[in-house]
Amino acid sequence: MNSNIIKLSKIAQKEERNIIGLMSGTSLDGLDVAYCKITGEGIHSKVKLVHFETIPYDTETKNEIRKVFAKKKIDFQQLTLLNEWIGVLHGNMVNQCLNQWNLSSNDVDLIASHGQTVLHAPKSLHQQEKFPNATLQIGDGDHIAVLTQCITISDFRQKHLALGGEGAPLAVYGDYFLFSTDLENRILLNIGGISNFTFLPKSGDFQDVFVSDTGTGNTLMDAYTRLHFPDLAFDVDSKIAQSGSVSSDLLCSLKNHDFFKAPFPKSTGPELFSMEYLNRSMQESNTTTLGVADVLATLTRFTAETIAEAIIEISATKLCTSNNLSIYVSGGGMHNPLLMDNLRQLLDFSIQSTLDLGIDGDAKEAILFALLANETVVGTSYINANTVTQNTPYASMGKISFPL
Repeated sequence: MNSNIIKLSKIAQKEERNIIGLMSGTSLDGLDVAYCKITGEGIHSKVKLVHFETIPYDTETKNEIRKVFAKKKIDFQQLTLLNEWIGVLHGNMVNQCLNQWNLSSNDVDLIASHGQTVLHAPKSLHQQEKFPNATLQIGDGDHIAVLTQCITISDFRQKHLALGGEGAPLAVYGDYFLFSTDLENRILLNIGGISNFTFLPKSGDFQDVFVSDTGTGNTLMDAYTRLHFPDLAFDVDSKIAQSGSVSSDLLCSLKNHDFFKAPFPKSTGPELFSMEYLNRSMQESNTTTLGVADVLATLTRFTAETIAEAIIEISATKLCTSNNLSIYVSGGGMHNPLLMDNLRQLLDFSIQSTLDLGIDGDAKEAILFALLANETVVGTSYINANTVTQNTPYASMGKISFPL
């Protein structure tokens, strides 16, 4: 038998597996690296986050990715080169973290690499009947495996697509495994470049679990900030937005899109919520002369209202009463004071951080991919096969790359 298969089998039989989760989202901030110790599988999974680091992308890396990011027309050579380059970059970043943590490849059983999303194209967005839902993440797993000398599992989203899903959000699996409880109904809200949430009923019945994107998270706010303040990656502590006022005309125009009228569940990306989207909304609402601070205040409110309206709609559908529902927030948006204040004004629920549940909100998505890799190797089933839906298909995800 191939020695790599033997090694993988031994990893699967271990009581505890050391798995590094890698996540780089649509915000293009950098690579989240989470070194986790995981026991069990499925709803019996237990995770201990031992080390966590976010390694920022430098300006050159961001600029290279943006040449193909969320664009319909690109240079295919650039895309091909980036697939290898990002794999090498992420592999080197893992090695950097291992050195920093005084660890070696022998201390790692698996690496779970999400890759760098460059295009998300569900049917609702591409609107071409003969083509299926699609998404593309780059950063070749073989390069990571060879550079780190660790078995690497990558390209998780394709199985979700193959089984009829949209490839996103995938947080539902880890959220269900880690955060389900019979004490309360929960919503796990992640505000990254795009916002999404998972509804977890206290009944524990997976048929009632629900996951969906809500729309933009930080994408529009960050892009607009970079346009007017090139030295800023985002509006730090929402200081600029807090000095502005919300334009009701612009807000109304921003919300006037078919995405918000479409039924849940749904997924989206910066392909839709782009500067073109903002510019069109400003023209349609005759607000092109608005000050920068006012636009940022309005974009913040836009994110908050679309999140809140989605949660209110789903909670009304899933619950007979709004009592005993708590919201736990993760992602970069949780650090935006104005956004969080807006959410607390709009939602009559307890709002806390996932840190209150023992999981660092900045590390959560990297941890979730470590969990998916664990399931690929030892999972007997994600969910009961009788509860399969297109939104949460029964699946083992990821492609396995060996170091040699």
